[in-house]
Amino acid sequence: MSQADLIPLVEKLKHARVLCVGDVMLDHYIYGRVERISPEAPVPVLHLEREERTLGGAGNVLRNLHALGVETCFVSATGTDQAGREVARLVASLGGAEAHVLAERGRTTTLKTRYIAGTQQLLRADHERVAPLPAELRADLVRLASDALEHHRVLILSDYAKGVLAEGVAAQIVAAAKAAGATVVVDPKGDDYAAYRGADLLKPNRPELAAAAKTPVRSDEEVIAAARGLIAAHGFGAMLVSCGKDGMLLVERHATLKLAAEAREVFDVSGAGDTVVAVLAAALGAGATLAEAARLANAAAGVVVGKIGTAVVEPTELEAALLNRDTIEQRKTLPLSLALDQIARWRRGGARVGFTNGCFDLLHPGHIALLNQAKAACDRLVVAINSDPSVAKLKGPGRPVQNQDARAAVLSSLAAVDLVVIFDDDTPLALIEAIRPDVLVKGAEYRLDEVVGAPQVQSYGGRVLLADILPGYSTTATIARAAR
Repeated sequence: MSQADLIPLVEKLKHARVLCVGDVMLDHYIYGRVERISPEAPVPVLHLEREERTLGGAGNVLRNLHALGVETCFVSATGTDQAGREVARLVASLGGAEAHVLAERGRTTTLKTRYIAGTQQLLRADHERVAPLPAELRADLVRLASDALEHHRVLILSDYAKGVLAEGVAAQIVAAAKAAGATVVVDPKGDDYAAYRGADLLKPNRPELAAAAKTPVRSDEEVIAAARGLIAAHGFGAMLVSCGKDGMLLVERHATLKLAAEAREVFDVSGAGDTVVAVLAAALGAGATLAEAARLANAAAGVVVGKIGTAVVEPTELEAALLNRDTIEQRKTLPLSLALDQIARWRRGGARVGFTNGCFDLLHPGHIALLNQAKAACDRLVVAINSDPSVAKLKGPGRPVQNQDARAAVLSSLAAVDLVVIFDDDTPLALIEAIRPDVLVKGAEYRLDEVVGAPQVQSYGGRVLLADILPGYSTTATIARAAR
């Protein structure tokens, strides 16, 4: 089977129904640049540029399932502290997923803060207090998970050993899943795998396998022997062992499959295991064989380690990886999630990002003049265009003349344009807040106080440019002349 043969499976992932239970946490990223060493101590001075908070642990598994379009139920627990409230907000913001995040008063929600200069992680600071849930909350969590198994045929246990699955919770949920006929996929932690007895698939990495098997796993033969020992001891169906640069090994009772590492450029392995387990579960839920699911998960791992932070993999990226090409580099028109990844890559290289927007229905010399001025003010230019329903709402019946795909294709052909994003709202404010451009460009027919997003861009030191207008050109006038 070739990699390209797996592409139809990517489309089927959205039909999977997956229950994810485990330890959720908050990942906090602080990005900046280092230009000198502190005179106070031999440490780098990080000049802060931006911050980002995302779901981590089991929450990152949820993010990956959501990005793949999987119908998901999520069960976890946090404290009632600020990090716990932020986790609840981020889970709710995903939309579409059924979620039960129990809150325990006095519990410390795990918060991992990473300081990053360029592509290099300088320091990670963890704020946490590991403890099992109280008996009443454990019972609630097991009940919620058991009830969800009626509608979800695949269960993920994402165990980060923070306490949510402790005190027999993991074993009870696995037993409930097996009784319901669900497939169980486990991302394990610790050296005692008895809690996962009867699971269909475990996904340890090499050090985790060595700790659980209490034996060296330096070679493929040692990995296979250790995995089969645990499979026999605990009644597992199989293990998919992550071996870093050496790829992955799928070990079953009587068969093995070696998968070479797919990554071309490794920036950050944070959360790669979350992506792997999410793709595994989604693929199995979509009817894939174990070997097909493992191949797809291996391809997904190769994509996600090329990103900074606990990132997710989109279906278009996964398809591109299976075809051994980079969709992001070859296409200028991208959905927002992929566009943000591309913009992050540009910024890691020191590029200043510009942003402008419009309908761009019939491209004319006035548009070209504005785009050229915008590109001259930045290194990379992002152009946001209104979707067809948005244009019709703004411009009235009969508009747009060209549909959004045609308008995006024309803009993508211009040298001044580096990226095109289509948006549905009346204004691009949400896009501007997500992209945080260094330069915001609009035509000089606007006053500064009329430019959408200007206060937001100026608040973090960005620049607003009012570009000169080339007189005598407008789409509306062109359409009128054509009608006459």
